[in-house]
Amino acid sequence: MRLSTSLLAAAGAVPLATAQLHELAVKAGLQYFGAATDTPGFREREPYPESYSQYDAILEDPKEFGQTTPTNGQKWLFVEPEPGVFNFTEGDYVADLANRTNKILRCHALVWHSQLAPWVETTEWTKEGLREAIVRHITEVAGYYRGRCAHWDVLNEALDEDGTYRKSVFYNVLGEEYIRLAFETAAKVDPEAKLYYNDYGIERPASVKTAGAVRLVKMLKDAGIKVDGVGMQAHLHADNHPSEADLINTIGMYKEVVKEVAFTELDVRIKVPVDEQKLQWQSECYQKVVGACVKTKDVCVGITIWDFYDPFSWVPHVFPGNGASLLWFEDFSKHPAYDGMVNYFGELIEAQGGNSTCS
Repeated sequence: MRLSTSLLAAAGAVPLATAQLHELAVKAGLQYFGAATDTPGFREREPYPESYSQYDAILEDPKEFGQTTPTNGQKWLFVEPEPGVFNFTEGDYVADLANRTNKILRCHALVWHSQLAPWVETTEWTKEGLREAIVRHITEVAGYYRGRCAHWDVLNEALDEDGTYRKSVFYNVLGEEYIRLAFETAAKVDPEAKLYYNDYGIERPASVKTAGAVRLVKMLKDAGIKVDGVGMQAHLHADNHPSEADLINTIGMYKEVVKEVAFTELDVRIKVPVDEQKLQWQSECYQKVVGACVKTKDVCVGITIWDFYDPFSWVPHVFPGNGASLLWFEDFSKHPAYDGMVNYFGELIEAQGGNSTCS
């Protein structure tokens, strides 16, 4: 999809050809601006091999993206497809890319109720058996990547929409114990990695799920268990998203219980068809995330978008009638949100005196 010059102008895009997102984020005081990516030839990427060369050039540019995350390759389904049988091929693709292009690597995710290998869900578990499976999985996976992951999403989406614990196979057998076990094990296996709780719907200060995330982390801290950060996935909506002030207030809530937070899976979906107004709303949403993170840079370390190229987004596959959630359209023209963020980063840097350093 290509938008006309008039449509881009109407949506507030002001091209700044030499400015790039990671470079600006660091100047504004963040550690990184990054993009997640997946394995070529699989899932959303499979139908678009002709785009790989141009896509890779953008992804690998160190000024554009200084961090990356494997969207799928380190999940249980792919790394331990059978009990005790490990395959790191897909995770290695992104880990090797990060090493080759000097990017920070966020690793994702050790324990999650979704994208599990079938055997995890079909086994009739005893408590001891499931404890052993969790410890083995984390020990093997985090141990294999030890020293390469700046962050680990140790636990992903353990809360239901009402802020209570999700009734996953892990919770149904072990209760809250599995949460403590996951973080205790990860801390032993990779003591240098920052350990995160990661979830969606925890970006608004009044949300019961946000309160649930605070309680979960506080439970770990009160037990003397290492947890370093909260990851706000930030799968947001162009037409209904948190204000910058709301995001700042939410970060303040997490600051009471952890030393750092990050926006870990940012995208801003639009109800199709795309039009000028929706692109404007999207641009405003992306800018609010930038502003909130930079204005709390003592705790907010960085922003990761959940891929950057619309055809590779998960959104249309999971939320029919929604799309255009990222920063590059199918023809590699940029969304107005890209230049909106560039401009806002510039304003924030200028307000800091133009010479900020990494927090």
